[in-house]
Amino acid sequence: MKRILTGLILTPFFFYAVAFAPDWFFLVTIAAVGLFCYYEFLGIAAAHLPELDFDPRRNPAGYLAGLFLLVLPQGEVLLLTLFALLLWILLLRGKSLKTVLPLTAMAVFGVVYIFGSWRAGVGLRTLNPWWMLYATAINWTGDTFAYYFGKNFGKHKLAPTLSPGKSWEGTLASLLGTLALGIWFLSWKFPQVGLAQAGVLCLAANVSGQLGDLCESAIKRGAGVKDSSNLLPGHGGWLDRVDSSLFSVPVVYWLLQQKWILP
Repeated sequence: MKRILTGLILTPFFFYAVAFAPDWFFLVTIAAVGLFCYYEFLGIAAAHLPELDFDPRRNPAGYLAGLFLLVLPQGEVLLLTLFALLLWILLLRGKSLKTVLPLTAMAVFGVVYIFGSWRAGVGLRTLNPWWMLYATAINWTGDTFAYYFGKNFGKHKLAPTLSPGKSWEGTLASLLGTLALGIWFLSWKFPQVGLAQAGVLCLAANVSGQLGDLCESAIKRGAGVKDSSNLLPGHGGWLDRVDSSLFSVPVVYWLLQQKWILP
C-alpha cells in the first residue's frame, strides 16, 4: 500500500515537472532529485570503506560539481577534471591515506553517474519534453510489469546474487510491456519515428534500465544495505526509484542523436 500511495503522489508531480512546467521548475526538480541521489550514493560508497574517519556526505564539493554539471552550457570534461583534482587534494586531510584513491574515484563516478545522466535529461527535454517523459516513465512502467508478474509468476531467478527477487518471467514481462506501451506512445507523440526505430528505442530503454537496476543492486549488496535510504515509503530511496532512468536517459538521448532514428 505504501508503494502505491507514494507512486500516486510522485507520478502527477513528475508528469507536470517534465511535460508542462517552466524550464526553471524542471531544472530545480531534477537538481533536487540529483542531490538526494548523490547523498544516498555517498552513503553506499562510505559503507564500502569501513575505515573512513569522516562522513563523505558532508563534503559539499561533489554536490556543487553536480549542480554545475547540470547548468553550465559547456565544458563538462574540464569541470569534472578540476573537480577530481580538487577533491583529491581535499581528501589528503584525512587520517587514512588508504581511502584517498577509492573515495576520490567513488565521488567523481557518482557525479558522472547521477548528474551526468540528468544532464542528458536536460538535453532530452530541450529536444521535446515528451522525450524526457518517455525515457523515464517507460522504465517505471517496465518496473511495474516486472514487479507484479515476477511476484505472481516468477520461478526462474534472473541474478540471485545481485537481486534475489528478480526473475526471468518478470524481466520478460517488463520487456514486452515496455515494447507495447512504448511503441504506442511514440506513434502518438512522435509519428515521424518508424516502427523499427521505435522498437529499437523501446528495447534499448528497457534493457539499459533493467541493467541500471542491477548495477545499483550490486553496489548496495556490496555495501550490505537493502535500500539507498527510507525517504520514499515502499520504494526505498530516491536512487532506488530512478536507478533505471539514470541508465535509460543517456542511452535514449544518444540514440536520438543518430540520424537513422530521427531523420
